[in-house]
Amino acid sequence: MARRKKGLKIDGWINLNKPVGVTSTQALNIVRKALNAQKAGHAGTLDPLASGVLPLALGEATKTVPYAQDALKTYVFTVTWGEQRTTDDAEGDVIASSDKRPAREGIAALLPSFTGDIEQIPPQFSAIKIDGQRAYDLAREGETVEIKSRPVYIESLTLDETTGDTATFTCVCGKGTYVRSLARDMGQKLGCYGYISRLERTAVGAFTLEGAISLDFFKEMGDNAAVDAAILPVQTVLDDIPALALNDQEAARLKQGRSLVFMSRPDQERLHQARLDEMEPEEVALAVTLNGKALALISVDGPTIKPVKSFNL
Repeated sequence: MARRKKGLKIDGWINLNKPVGVTSTQALNIVRKALNAQKAGHAGTLDPLASGVLPLALGEATKTVPYAQDALKTYVFTVTWGEQRTTDDAEGDVIASSDKRPAREGIAALLPSFTGDIEQIPPQFSAIKIDGQRAYDLAREGETVEIKSRPVYIESLTLDETTGDTATFTCVCGKGTYVRSLARDMGQKLGCYGYISRLERTAVGAFTLEGAISLDFFKEMGDNAAVDAAILPVQTVLDDIPALALNDQEAARLKQGRSLVFMSRPDQERLHQARLDEMEPEEVALAVTLNGKALALISVDGPTIKPVKSFNL
């Protein structure tokens, strides 16, 4: 007999505004406990000293976490010049210092070299694995390890404001980018050192700070019925992929793990209208019911539609 899972079956996304001072896992656990949710995960870790958008996946939404992780992210961050720190943020120990401070013109001139496809070395205090161990665990033990550079994508990096000791930027970037490394590398190139003193994530794909819910809401919610409005649909992170609406008979067949073959002219027109006839075999689309509920991720090969990952909704 199958073991019954504890908690409620809740499926969907929470757009959380994580405050400074808690880890992403701690924030996730607070929300999961408040909702009594069976299953939950987050899409993209925020450091304890960072705040802002932390998408939380509940239940069947955990199957779509990779799509949130792959989405472009927007950060607003402040770099303090004059020091380099072990963690590349305000939490670390000072390991180098300089009296030099960069001019606004010099900072602005540097930004194109940090835009587009670039190579970046993650911080010593990061989740990168070195011989099976996390880099931050090795760093806490006093070890300095060699971390290889890796390609990351910076869509845009703009200078918003400068003071004598700081500069504030807005960055739109792809998966795997470390903003702390941006601060470190800019400081080194400018010859003055630098570290992140403030970091806020303002968007992850479709999740924005304007629509995010504070952690205090979940700490104090009690039996607040308004929580239903806080849960976004499973397909929230799939809005930019093609979607095909299926009738009840087609939906039932797909849920059984069986393929659909669209050979008739009307069915071919449905594929065309949904832009599925333009897809490559390795791409995925979303199958939904006629009322818009997510059914499955599907692949399309000519007239054949195959389920890739089904949702139990």
